[in-house]
Amino acid sequence: MKNILFLKPVFKTMIWGGNKLATEYNYSIPGDNTGECWAISAHKNGDCEIRDGEYGGKTLSWLWNNHRELFGNAQGEVFPLLIKIIDAKTDLSIQVHPDDTYAREQEQGALGKTECWYILDCDEDGEIVIGHNAKDKEQLTQMIRENRWKELIRVCPIKKGDFFQIEPGTVHAIKKGTMILETQQNSDITYRLYDYDRLDNGKPRELHIDKSIDVINCPHIDQEVRGKTTSSTDSDIEELIKCSFYSVDRIRIHGEQEFTQEYKFLNVSVTSGSGEIDNVQLHKGDHFILPYGYGSYYLKGEMELIVSHI
Repeated sequence: MKNILFLKPVFKTMIWGGNKLATEYNYSIPGDNTGECWAISAHKNGDCEIRDGEYGGKTLSWLWNNHRELFGNAQGEVFPLLIKIIDAKTDLSIQVHPDDTYAREQEQGALGKTECWYILDCDEDGEIVIGHNAKDKEQLTQMIRENRWKELIRVCPIKKGDFFQIEPGTVHAIKKGTMILETQQNSDITYRLYDYDRLDNGKPRELHIDKSIDVINCPHIDQEVRGKTTSSTDSDIEELIKCSFYSVDRIRIHGEQEFTQEYKFLNVSVTSGSGEIDNVQLHKGDHFILPYGYGSYYLKGEMELIVSHI
C-alpha cells in the first residue's frame, strides 16, 4: 500500500492576520486574526500531525526521527523545509532573516531562513516590500538610525501568480490584502526592523535593529526566479526556483497525467481547484508528502499545485 502523508495544518494568530484561511480555504481557524497556516511543518513551534492512515496522529517530526526511510534517509537533525500559507489583512512588519552561519552563532544553533513566496492572491493595487535603497552599510545604518523609512524601503507592485526568492539578508515585508504560499527552511528566526510604531497589547513589539544591520545585504540585488516551463495536453509545469535549500515548481493540471516521485520526498500543496491523486480526492487547501520510493502517480482534475523538494 502506497503511503500518501496528508497533514493537519497548525494555525497561528497574528495582529496582522485575517479570516481568509477560512473563507478561501475552508479551514477551521481559531479566530478572525489568523495570519498563518503551517501546512507542512515539523518545527517545534508548530508540528503537523499526519491526518490518517498508518501514521495517523503521529507528528511529522516523529516520522522524521523514527522513519527516516520515508524521506530517503535524508541527512539533518530536522525535517528541512516548512510550507506556510500567509493571510495578511494588514501590513506585516519590515524584517530580515539571518543565514545559517549567523543563526548558528547568534540563535543557539538554529537554522537560518531562506524563503520564497508564491502570490496566491492580492488586492488590485497589491504591493510588497523587497529590498532597500541604501548603497552601503554605512548609509543603511544612518537611514535606520534617523528613521528614514520611506526613503530606505523599496516597495514593488505585485499580482496573483508572481513569485519571489527571499535570500537571507533581504529586507522584506508582506503588505495588506496579500495571501502567499511560502516555502522556507525549517526556521522561525525573524529580525524585526520596523513595525510602523504599532502596539500589541498596548506595547510596541520588540525590534532587532542591531542584528538586522548585521545581516542586511548591501546593496540589495534582486534574485533571478522562474525557469523553464514544460507543457503537455494535460499539464503545465513551471520551475519557480532551484537553490541549494529547495526546488519549487508550479504544476497546473487540466486533465490526467502520470508523474514519477524521484526525490527524497515531495511536498505538495493544492492551491486551487480539485482533482485526484491515484484515485484519492484532492481539494484546495490539501497538503501532503509523497515519500521516498513512491514511484509513479496519476494526477487528474482541474487544479494548481505547488510542489517542493530538497
